[in-house]
Amino acid sequence: MSINYTDRIPNNVDLGSNRTLQRALEHWQPEFLKWWGELGPKDFQIADVYLRTATSVDAKGWATYGYVLMPEYRWGIFLNERDSNRRIGFGDNYGQELWQQVPGEYRATLRRLIVTQGDTEPASVEQQRMLGHTAPSLYDLRNLFQVNVEEGRHLWAMVYLLHGYFGRDGREEAEELLERHSGDANKPRILGTFNEPIRDWLSFFMFTYFTDRDGKFQLKSLAESSFDPLARTCQFMLTEEAHHMFVGDTGINRVVKRALEVMQELNTDDPQAIRNAGAIDLPTIQKYLNFWFTSSLDLFGSETSSNAASYFANGLKGRPDEAQYEDHLATDQVYELHLPDGKGGTKTEQIPMRNAMNEVTRSSYVRDCEIGVKRWNRLIEKAGHSFRLTLPSTRFCRNIGNWAGVSTTPDGVPITAEQFAAQKNQWFPSESDQAFVLSLMQGVHEQGKMAAWIAPPDRGVNNLPVDYEYVRLH
Repeated sequence: MSINYTDRIPNNVDLGSNRTLQRALEHWQPEFLKWWGELGPKDFQIADVYLRTATSVDAKGWATYGYVLMPEYRWGIFLNERDSNRRIGFGDNYGQELWQQVPGEYRATLRRLIVTQGDTEPASVEQQRMLGHTAPSLYDLRNLFQVNVEEGRHLWAMVYLLHGYFGRDGREEAEELLERHSGDANKPRILGTFNEPIRDWLSFFMFTYFTDRDGKFQLKSLAESSFDPLARTCQFMLTEEAHHMFVGDTGINRVVKRALEVMQELNTDDPQAIRNAGAIDLPTIQKYLNFWFTSSLDLFGSETSSNAASYFANGLKGRPDEAQYEDHLATDQVYELHLPDGKGGTKTEQIPMRNAMNEVTRSSYVRDCEIGVKRWNRLIEKAGHSFRLTLPSTRFCRNIGNWAGVSTTPDGVPITAEQFAAQKNQWFPSESDQAFVLSLMQGVHEQGKMAAWIAPPDRGVNNLPVDYEYVRLH
């Protein structure tokens, strides 16, 4: 049965006029809905959820709000409008015309970049599929589902590019995006972080703050691409990605706030006393921060990368916010790296700037992550406590790059593997830490109620009150 594109798939790419693309998406859509039913949010498919739906690229009114059954969500395809003044902004082709079609010599590389980005979108939905049962409020339940449906829309955006510009190879890749599954022993997701289980809401908030922020920087890099349809797709995706990071930022803020309230009520900063009162203590929050931040660091790749140099040189993937840099060629610049010397110390090495593009992007990411940490610490400081949350060193517990397999403290000081093993439970959530956090995860699905381990948000969604019935359960 033909899809009514105007009603079912809001878009600004004139889907209805392209019969080949229409047939491809007609074949793919039922497979997507089957995947959503099997691996999307479990047991909430008939709930009415107050969701935001993208309907255009108009900055003044790009989305509408209303109650939707998630399987009936109108997953759309939107690209930012073409900028007639935009030219290739970096690399060897700097200043030349953008590509509206895929150059043959870059076809395989661009397809791999799109597939890798696209693979993360359904992966996070799969990771989070059970969280609805333990939501601390209807407000949080709604935010979880908003993140989920938008990750689904981002998958649609990548699949449109694969179908529209890569022929049969693209169609096959689009099918495989639904065949890999997070944590599957035989067909896992491409990137390691997206195979980690998310069993509790503290992990969810950390994921949406740190891992979705990696997504922001990957999208910003692809938004600079010389392949204009990819760039414009990612520019619009960034509009939605902001909410995902907001969920993480405010979620962690509320967990910290509740801990501080209990500390004040009990007049103690003893972690066990805070736990006994049903809140999550600050040292445990730090451990979860350490885990998700370090895991997300690996998503940027190795510090030295010939692939990153090639992507930049050929105009496929730039630096986030490329316009802020003075030199868009980066041919005569060097980047200074601090690397392990193999003797328990460090050494300094200079590499060509193009080979350091992963590290340039990772450094920008770290600075962005620090903004939230400073905000959370202001709460702690204002409450009169000396404890401070901190980002660990980018050397700490890395599995990819020059520091992979090198044991260090969270400050980045090299130590022996035995010393690391002895202190690991001080730095990452232990089994008992995870069991405690899981013990708090009791779903609160009653309107106006909030779980005791988290503070209410400062405001509701779309100017509605915090205690609004954001999800109508049946």
